[in-house]
Amino acid sequence: MNKKSRGILAMLALLSMFSMTACGTSSSQTVSGAGMKGISEISGTSASYTALQLGKDYTELSADLKIITNRTDLMEANPDARDFQDFIQEFNVMYPNISISYEGITSYDDDMTTRLTSADWGDICCIPATVAKSELSTYFEPIAGVDDLDGKYEFLDKNSYSGTVYGIPTTGNVQGIVYNKKIWFDAGITELPVTPEEFIKDLTLIKEKTNAVPLYTNYAAGWTLTAWDAYINGCATGKAEFKNQILPHASNPFAEQANHTGAYEVYHILYQAVSEGLTEDDPTTTDWESCKSKINNGEISAMVLGSWAIPQMQNAGAHAEDIAYMPFPISVDGKVYASASGDYCYGINKNSSEDEKIASMLYLKYLTEQSNYAYDQGGIPIVKGEKYPATLSAFEGLSMIVDAPALEGEEDFYNIVNNDSELSLDADAVHVARIIEAAETKSETFEDIMNDWNARWTAAQKRNGIEIKK
Repeated sequence: MNKKSRGILAMLALLSMFSMTACGTSSSQTVSGAGMKGISEISGTSASYTALQLGKDYTELSADLKIITNRTDLMEANPDARDFQDFIQEFNVMYPNISISYEGITSYDDDMTTRLTSADWGDICCIPATVAKSELSTYFEPIAGVDDLDGKYEFLDKNSYSGTVYGIPTTGNVQGIVYNKKIWFDAGITELPVTPEEFIKDLTLIKEKTNAVPLYTNYAAGWTLTAWDAYINGCATGKAEFKNQILPHASNPFAEQANHTGAYEVYHILYQAVSEGLTEDDPTTTDWESCKSKINNGEISAMVLGSWAIPQMQNAGAHAEDIAYMPFPISVDGKVYASASGDYCYGINKNSSEDEKIASMLYLKYLTEQSNYAYDQGGIPIVKGEKYPATLSAFEGLSMIVDAPALEGEEDFYNIVNNDSELSLDADAVHVARIIEAAETKSETFEDIMNDWNARWTAAQKRNGIEIKK
C-alpha cells in the first residue's frame, strides 16, 4: 500500500561551528583564497558550498563516494549519449583522488526510503519524495542557506526547510506530454490540443487513422503513474500558490470545477481515455523499457511524462526527430499554463565523513554547474539564465508556473494531509492505478473515485487540525 514518510524521533543535531584556517579539511588540504571566503554558517563541514571553486579548491582531496540514483538508464556506458561514467571521468580530471561509484534503483522512493533508516547507505542520493521537509535534517547534510543560492539556482524550495538548503535539484521538469509528432501529423492533426475535449478527440483520430496506441499508460511500471499528479497544480489552476498554500486547506479539491480546471480534469482525461479504448489493450502488459523504442518508431503516439523523458525516447531508436513535447491540454480562462518544478534533489548523507561531505559538495557543484546534465536530459537548467533545450520550444510564450513555497509554519501541511489521507500524491502510484483499473473494468465510476478522494482529504485535514477553506 502507501509508503508514508518515516516519523522522525531524533532532535536536530547541533551543527559544529568551524573556524577557518589555511588547512580547512581533515585531510589538511590547502584551499585557494577564494575558497576561504565566507565560511558557511550553514554547512556542518569546514567548506562553504557557495565559495567552492571547482578545479582550484581541495584538488588533492581523497575520498570514496557512493551515489544512489533513480536514473538506471544512465548506469551503462552509452557511446551515443552522456552517462554517469562520462561525468566521473570529467570530474576526475580535476579531482583524481575522489573515487565515485553509482548504484541505480528502479523502485526508487520505496527502496530509498527504507535505506535511509541506515546511516551507511552511501554519500549522495536523490532525496525520495517520502521525506517531509521537517525531516530533512535527520538524514541530510545542510548545504547552504536559501539566501546564499537563491540568486543563482532554480527550484531551491523543493528540499529546503527553515531557510536551509538540504538538496540541490538534479534538473527542472516542465510538465507536458511526450509524443510522436509524425503519428499526429499522419492522423491529420495540425494544431496541438488546449482542452481535455480536444485531446480526447485527437486520440480518437489517432486510433482511427494510424496503427499507434493513442495514449500509453505505463501501468505495469507503477512509478510512472505518479507523473499524473504533477499536473494538478499550476498546470491545471494557473496558480503558483496552489500546491503548498491552497491544496492543504482546500475543500474537496478533487471535485469538478465549473470552469473545467483543476485536479478533476487532469485525472478524468486518463479515465476517459482508458474507458473509450484509447490506450493499450491490456494495461498489465505495458513495459517501461520497450515503450521508449515503441514511441520512437511510431507504435505509441503519446505518454504523460515529465520533460526528463524526452531524451530517453529520442535515444531509443532511429527517429529522434519525431519525438516532441506538448503542454498539458488544460486551459484556465482561455490560457494554457505549464508547471515547472525541480526533479529529484541531490542530498548528502549527514553521517558521511568530513572528507566525503566536501567531496560530495564538489561533485554536486560539478553536476549542477559544469556537467550540462539538466540540458542533456531535456530539462530546465538549475543555474538561472542558462539555455533551455530545443525540445521545450512548444512552451515558448506560455506562462511557466513554479510552485510557491508554503507559508511560514505550514511547511509540512501538504505532506501531512497527503500522507494521512493515504493518497500519497507524487509518491505512490496506487491511486492513479485505481483510475485505470476502474475505467478498464467499469468497477467504479470516476465520480465515485473523486468523492472518495475528497472524503479522505477532508478527514486528514480534520484529524490534523488543518483549517479547511472554501
